Amino acid sequence: MTNINTLLQNTFNLPTFRPGQEAVISALLAGRSALAVFPTGGGKSLCYQLPALALDGLTLVISPLIALMKDQVDALREKGIAAARLDSTMDYDAVREIYAGMNDGSLKLLYVAPERLGNERFLDRLRRQHISLLAVDEAHCISEWGHNFRPDYLKIARQAKALKVERVLALTATATPAVAKDICEAFDIDVADHVHTGFYRPNLTLKITPCSQNNRMDVLRARMKNLLGPTIVYVTLQKTAEAVAQKLAQDGIRAEAYHAGLKDDKRSHVQEAFMSGDVDVVVATIAFGMGIDKADIRAIYHYNLPKTLENYVQEIGRAGRDGEPSVCELLACADDCVTLSNFTYGDTPTAESVCELVAHLLSQGETFDVSQYELSSQYDIRSLVIATVLTYMELKGVLQANGPFYSAYKYQFKRPVEAVLTGYDTNRQAFLRALFDASKKGRVWDHLEPAVAAELLGEPRERIVAAVTYLEEQGDLEVQVTGLRHGFRRIGNPDAVALAEELVHTFARREEQDIVRLNQVVAFAEHGGCLTRHLLAYFGEEMLTDCGHCDGCDHPEPKVLPRSPIRALGDVHRDVVAHVREEGHEALQHPRQLSRFLCGLTSPATSRARLGRHARFGGFAELPFSDVLKFVEKI
Repeated sequence: MTNINTLLQNTFNLPTFRPGQEAVISALLAGRSALAVFPTGGGKSLCYQLPALALDGLTLVISPLIALMKDQVDALREKGIAAARLDSTMDYDAVREIYAGMNDGSLKLLYVAPERLGNERFLDRLRRQHISLLAVDEAHCISEWGHNFRPDYLKIARQAKALKVERVLALTATATPAVAKDICEAFDIDVADHVHTGFYRPNLTLKITPCSQNNRMDVLRARMKNLLGPTIVYVTLQKTAEAVAQKLAQDGIRAEAYHAGLKDDKRSHVQEAFMSGDVDVVVATIAFGMGIDKADIRAIYHYNLPKTLENYVQEIGRAGRDGEPSVCELLACADDCVTLSNFTYGDTPTAESVCELVAHLLSQGETFDVSQYELSSQYDIRSLVIATVLTYMELKGVLQANGPFYSAYKYQFKRPVEAVLTGYDTNRQAFLRALFDASKKGRVWDHLEPAVAAELLGEPRERIVAAVTYLEEQGDLEVQVTGLRHGFRRIGNPDAVALAEELVHTFARREEQDIVRLNQVVAFAEHGGCLTRHLLAYFGEEMLTDCGHCDGCDHPEPKVLPRSPIRALGDVHRDVVAHVREEGHEALQHPRQLSRFLCGLTSPATSRARLGRHARFGGFAELPFSDVLKFVEKI
């Protein structure tokens, strides 16, 4: 343990471990996998960063956010640690430097998004690496019971085995007992190596203020008059972020909006201004704050209801990381449930689309490949849901993935062709010349289809890709890829109808789970009694006494959230439906498609047809999707 403490103090400049860190690190150094369930700001990152320096080989970190990667890599490099991130924003020279570090063993930590494991060239490089540790951040995403399930995460456990990873560290701040059980089973983590430090943070004061849609902005403005310090205001919609930030700025508050609709440079500017203190308040959708290492955030306001209690805990966890008192206030309005539930319903594909998709997949022959983008467009199912269907079919033993690949490459020489060929023997020179000749010449880029080249040259496709990858690593070529496809092998002859029905049921169940989670948020907001105790119980943690400092302890009576009366659907709405149907849009033929359109929910088909600009798009946005769907189905 002396070595661990030496690294802790000399490299990371920390006097002691935080709760749970030493137990996790000890398990990893003993060769075992572990699960760390720590609250936001609880020191999860050290649990893989320190072992990475003590172990031989590469530590691969799976993280869903570029902002998190960038901040952590910058901090590690300042400490003299060889760390890098690999993402879509990086230029050719930076990527080449990372690959060189992987090849010579000098790189100790590499951060990538989960989707990067769907890159065939990157996987080929990983297979040649000694991966001593795989760290999976936001590991709750692998669980079907998790609050933000992501198909790419489901595959990580299988990929870890295929890559012969020595040990895995799963990390999350929001795991219920059911989710933690899923994670441990996926990565073969022993119960003794599931380290849970508890969610209670005594410096956070939880408050609930029931609001109506009409007075919520006034309540927030009143809070801003007595600004406690750096503050985040969380909202649901991008347009809400813009509107609230503008109103606060009009009051003389240094406030900025942050959401996915902003350009990358604008988001970076807002984040950096908040970190430096040039901006006091960020009004943001849920992505902001993940991985932001700002210890002195004094207040978190939820202008809209969070979608789940897991989201809520993660977001309030960004306050008071310095241990100083901080306020977390929810401006609770039940009207938000309409928008939040409509998002859930909007993701669910029609039963007909699922049936047609499954029939198509099972009719492709024993081995086949598909483009998720093309399937999304063809069947009007969002790409994430297409990925989920394919993943479920793998998990059910119907399909076996043969790996992702790119159908098209383009490259340009970084030095003359003859100089590139120099140093290779006669056979390899002949192979490379034939490979270059199989490419379509362009003014700047030459275009290569590996499958076509493989057939022309009578060589395996793998050799074509390996050659291009090697030349890229040597700095002889700059390469770009397009046309991501996923290869599969069908197993047996499954019943397409039965499988489709099972998948439809699965999506319906997930829809129901999401609505249950939303209702749990409302129940929390209306709870009478200690809010902290109620919240911890949801995560399976028993608190023997009330916290004594939350809203519920000060005012233990149950709250009632204001609810606007739901406008009844009548003749005016019937006329709108009839008018849109008369226009004969192909993208709106199914009642569920039309209902999504009327509620302002996009889909691949409506986006392709540019119906988001239609005058009737979102005309029923204030109405529950389920009511609109029933109404449309009857007309």
